[in-house]
Amino acid sequence: MRIGVVVGGAVTPGDAVLVAGDAAVTEGVACERFRLAANPLHGIGCACCAPRGPAAEALGRLFLARARGAVPWFSRVVVVADAVGVAAVRAALVGDAVTMARFFETDPSAEGAANQST
Repeated sequence: MRIGVVVGGAVTPGDAVLVAGDAAVTEGVACERFRLAANPLHGIGCACCAPRGPAAEALGRLFLARARGAVPWFSRVVVVADAVGVAAVRAALVGDAVTMARFFETDPSAEGAANQST
């Protein structure tokens, strides 16, 4: 079962947090950070041999920590990032095969409506 990723919003029990940069994070939740390169242009290489992006790698570390029991079990990841960081996360969710197998983007307004109806 894939894990939902939501951009922004409140962190609730059972969530993990993915942070771009050094933003503050709620204590007691699983957290992984990523940093984007100052020069986003990659070197020579095609898509099959270019390295994974920092957001994809951070989501991978978060997934592995969950699978190994190193962090509390979570069912959703809340992204805390500026527009460039959000774009990097969304690019990982649609362009990185491993990330696509483990995660999917959810709509926070749809989640709120679903949670209120149950």
